[in-house]
Amino acid sequence: MEEIKLDVQLREKIGSRKIRSVRREDFVPGIVYGGKAKEPTVIKVDRRSYERIMRQHRGQNVIFHLNVMDGETKLRDYAAIIREEQHEPVSYRILHLDFQRISLTEEIEVKVKIETKGDPIGVKEGGLLDHLLWELPVICLPTKIPEKIEVEVGHLKIGDVVHVKDIKLPEGVRTKHDVEAIVVTVAAPMKEEVVVEGAEAITEPEVLKEKKDKVAPTAEGGKPGEKAEEKKADKK
Repeated sequence: MEEIKLDVQLREKIGSRKIRSVRREDFVPGIVYGGKAKEPTVIKVDRRSYERIMRQHRGQNVIFHLNVMDGETKLRDYAAIIREEQHEPVSYRILHLDFQRISLTEEIEVKVKIETKGDPIGVKEGGLLDHLLWELPVICLPTKIPEKIEVEVGHLKIGDVVHVKDIKLPEGVRTKHDVEAIVVTVAAPMKEEVVVEGAEAITEPEVLKEKKDKVAPTAEGGKPGEKAEEKKADKK
């Protein structure tokens, strides 16, 4: 793992107004925390210097040797890694940096990107490579952090799976991640629905219920359905 020196300036004044002033000067406000120091150190980082370093090491973990300066005076230096970059949502411009102090002789846990290598046999047969786990948290000394973890997939056929337990990590690197977690798999091709031309859609037949005729009661209060003539004959 490459170690990079970066000069940063001490930022004594804090607050939203001061942060805006720092950004107008083309610096990025930041903070350094952790380690044996009791208090975090508030800093500002030259934007162009930082972005140039990160472009050269895109997607990698970088160990910084931060030279904390007060003007031209060097106050202290820290070994540190980036824990968080905050970005403006639209332009993706960096708004704030969080550094964590580390010891080069003590293990830390970091996430390392996973890349696939090769063209799966199953893909050539029509299958689809499904990459499910893109980063793996590993534990190691800072100087042992791998730049990336390569997973060979050229031998995979349709239905084959690579789990975390199948990954061979470099010496001195381990993980506490679920060993049964799936990293990549080759899925079978999706079946297309066959539509028969001219086939009529089958619909459920409409069920018709026979309606019973209702016979209104007679004006003289007889039972429904009785004829008027029959009632007159009964009265005689």
